[in-house]
Amino acid sequence: VQLQASGGGLVQAGGSLRLSCAASTRPFSSDRMGWFRQAPGKEREFVAAITWSEGRTDYAGSVKSRFTISRDNTKNTVYLQMNNLKPEDTAVYYCAVDRFPYGRDTEPRDWEYWGQETLVTVSS
Repeated sequence: VQLQASGGGLVQAGGSLRLSCAASTRPFSSDRMGWFRQAPGKEREFVAAITWSEGRTDYAGSVKSRFTISRDNTKNTVYLQMNNLKPEDTAVYYCAVDRFPYGRDTEPRDWEYWGQETLVTVSS
């Protein structure tokens, strides 16, 4: 499966952005789709995930209550609505597919398919 991410950009602190990730083929019902991010000099970290069939969500503590992940089954697309953005949210964001979900699977190595990066820059 190929993933096409979009929606990054420059925003002031307190602002909002919405990222989109379109899959080239319909995800399996057992798949999870999610977002990771990587800030300069830091490791890639889990941001949020959603199960494709049931829409169950999971968030990193640092973004919970500010970010919302959702999916549109008719468009094979997952979204990440990011509100009240902070400078520390500045990073390259990646969408990914977890084809064999087990537990939270918050490590990048647990995810099988990756999209290209989209840059989010939050100015103070």
